[in-house]
Amino acid sequence: MPEQPLQTEFEFTLPQGYVDDDGTLHKEGRMRLATAADEIQPLEDPQVQANQSYLTITLLARVVTDLGSLETADKGVIENLFVNDLEYLQAMYERVNNHGRNTVETGCPDCGHRFEVDVETGTPLATDTDQSEAAVETDADDSPPTPNEETEAGELATGNPIE
Repeated sequence: MPEQPLQTEFEFTLPQGYVDDDGTLHKEGRMRLATAADEIQPLEDPQVQANQSYLTITLLARVVTDLGSLETADKGVIENLFVNDLEYLQAMYERVNNHGRNTVETGCPDCGHRFEVDVETGTPLATDTDQSEAAVETDADDSPPTPNEETEAGELATGNPIE
């Protein structure tokens, strides 16, 4: 199977959006993967040294590459995001930099099957595990009935299910 290229930028839509000085709402944007410098250099910033909570602002200002029609998404923009949007970007930063993709795990409420979906589109992602589970499900029809499972003749199966 060919290896997929590394995705280094991820699109997002803010839950509320940034309102600029002209009253324009900006919700669509892009975030790039962080580099080592993105994580280290902000620690030298006097604002970060005075208030460790400011690290989030500085980091996001470095990795958010686009936000609506703004020329830049600098510290001033990130500082003025609604808290809901700031938390959204923090969570996205963690997902894309720790997992390499902007997905969350969820499950089917009927069967309990666990799978990942893309946060932006809601599209389920097919994984190697999903494909191997599908193969197991296909083979499962040929397996003998387990104890307390009725056979086609209406009889209960007996014996050790491990045999």
